[in-house]
Amino acid sequence: MKKILIITFVTMALFAVAVNAQDNIEKKKIEFLISSVQNLKGAKFIRNGAEYNSIEAAKHLTLKLQKAGDHVQSADDFIRLCASKSYITGQPYLIKFPDGKTISAEKYLRDKLKEYNINIPSK
Repeated sequence: MKKILIITFVTMALFAVAVNAQDNIEKKKIEFLISSVQNLKGAKFIRNGAEYNSIEAAKHLTLKLQKAGDHVQSADDFIRLCASKSYITGQPYLIKFPDGKTISAEKYLRDKLKEYNINIPSK
């Protein structure tokens, strides 16, 4: 019986460590995505028809992330639930670059996430 309890405890501890490590990886991805928006010099973040600079956009995304709480467990959740469209109007967020090119914030962030995943070192 004692052996079963020890094995159960060790298994649960290993699971908790694995979950925490995954949470940290996803947190770093989300931080990278918000940072990539914040560092878009000269770009405009379009939300509900109004334009915002990159710093204002990053603050808005951070606020939405905080309000989402436990609903956001991954970078994909963050893009889908916080960074793609207005919760109130359902209008997609857009990013307008200095050259006039406009793309959806979702596409921009998904491309950035792919870039991040390619560049992280393999274990």
